Amino acid sequence: MNLQQCGKVEKVDFLIIGGGIGGLQAAITGARLGLDTLVVEKADTRRSGCAANGNDHFACYIPEYHGKNFDFAVREMSNTMDGGSWQDMSMLKTWMARSYEVVQAWESYGICMRPNGSWNFEGHTFPGQQSYHLKYEGSNIKKLLTAEALRSGSRIMNKTAVCEILTNGAGKVIGAMGIRMDKEEPELVLFQAKSTLLATGLVSRLYPGVNPAFLFNTPSCPASTGSGHAMAYRAGARLINLDIPAVHIGPKYFERGGKGSWIGLISDIYGRSIGPYMKIPSRKMGDITPDIWPDIFLEKAKDGTGPVYMNCTHTGEADLAYMNDNFEKDGIDSLADYIRQNRVDVSKDLMEFSFYGMDFVHRGIEIREDASATLENLYAAGYAVGNVNGHSTAAAVFGMIAAESAFRKNAAIDWEEIENHPVMREKTALINGMLERGEHGAHWREANGTLQSIMKDYAGYEGRSETMLTAGISYIRHLKDMAEEQMGAADAHELMRALEVFDMLDLGEAVFYMSRNRKETRELHRRTDYPQEDHTLKNQYQTIEKTSDGIQLGFRKRG
Repeated sequence: MNLQQCGKVEKVDFLIIGGGIGGLQAAITGARLGLDTLVVEKADTRRSGCAANGNDHFACYIPEYHGKNFDFAVREMSNTMDGGSWQDMSMLKTWMARSYEVVQAWESYGICMRPNGSWNFEGHTFPGQQSYHLKYEGSNIKKLLTAEALRSGSRIMNKTAVCEILTNGAGKVIGAMGIRMDKEEPELVLFQAKSTLLATGLVSRLYPGVNPAFLFNTPSCPASTGSGHAMAYRAGARLINLDIPAVHIGPKYFERGGKGSWIGLISDIYGRSIGPYMKIPSRKMGDITPDIWPDIFLEKAKDGTGPVYMNCTHTGEADLAYMNDNFEKDGIDSLADYIRQNRVDVSKDLMEFSFYGMDFVHRGIEIREDASATLENLYAAGYAVGNVNGHSTAAAVFGMIAAESAFRKNAAIDWEEIENHPVMREKTALINGMLERGEHGAHWREANGTLQSIMKDYAGYEGRSETMLTAGISYIRHLKDMAEEQMGAADAHELMRALEVFDMLDLGEAVFYMSRNRKETRELHRRTDYPQEDHTLKNQYQTIEKTSDGIQLGFRKRG
């Protein structure tokens, strides 16, 4: 089998790679501005990405509710899970300032932002400060955003995996290369674009989950494997903050996040509250302890004072019913099913909590306030971005901003030919090699599992050091060489998974380089040979990019 050639080149003003919240909001905005807009999604935009099953918290600033002191609201938001030290303050202000605009737009699309008829803010909040996380009905958010994108005039191409972005000799992005996966035999498709947005989500499956035998048992979308990060990196865009692990929190071994939907206290085995903030369960506040102390689970396990539990034994009946109802709205209805099917009574039993893997949420492509990356004509939004937090809110806002930026700049951009592009020829040769080996080649699961073991053993939570990280780099390179020579793909689906592995191999190498270069311990980046924080690196973000002179690493101040 060989890659089938499509005779048609898709020529679009605004190419959107990834049909999550950021991509769909960009599509709606771009189409309404008059751009010929195309969303390319490797699954189906109605149920793809981390919002596939829903979401029920939307971080936002609504003046009529929070008051008109925007700077005060920014300071308070910066203390929540959507603030944090790994986000440029300029970016936080940007998405907060336009968050209400998205709330109003989503209401016009049919998304219920006020299920009880008024603004209801709950969770992820310190006692004594306002809450900025709007509770909304988001179980069908992807279907509604998809419908609105189509109504607005955007086109959507599902079952298509973009595998490379294409640049000209000056480093400007001029299009992309993708693979149609809707038939057994994969088909090459080329995209010629004036502006391109990467909205491809986070990086699942780079590190092993709590049950490594099940690769797709992940807290986030397992099909999100950092393809946007990797494509941008290979093309020469700058990535940022990949040396600092980011994690999700939820019931141990269950791999489902959504901690904000729980109404209880983070407690020890005796039911005693661990954090200093909450002593009584609060629907309004939640328990913010793990938001600001993400390594609580690791530290408690090491010092022997663990495990750590979610304690709902003092939560009232009305709040328990409300909590169970919100599990479904937050996309963790499988957890509600498990509790019901196994007759778990959280009013009597503690639920052990932990953090899950490292999926590099909010670690990735560096962007500016206009959503542009460091390559001309390239934009990024959502979890693929490395200097922005804000979850679905920031994804929507920067998707919208990317469309507006493309609209302003496109008139001055000329079309450039992409056929016979050298990157396309090289990628096609790699793909055809895997297709020719077919089922007789090494399976992608072998490569993915081996990669996870290397990442865990040499760049995990424990044991990062100069020697371990250097060894890890050599093993990653060797695994990549072996994969190029031996991995096979029997059909379009297996080819998609194999290409995901190559993306993760490139990202894994970047993680090793950046982790070796940060010679200190900070948060979940723990160096055994540099066990203390280096105070000169406080508020310093690390960057990596590929140049004609090789891989360049550097630090820059938080903006």
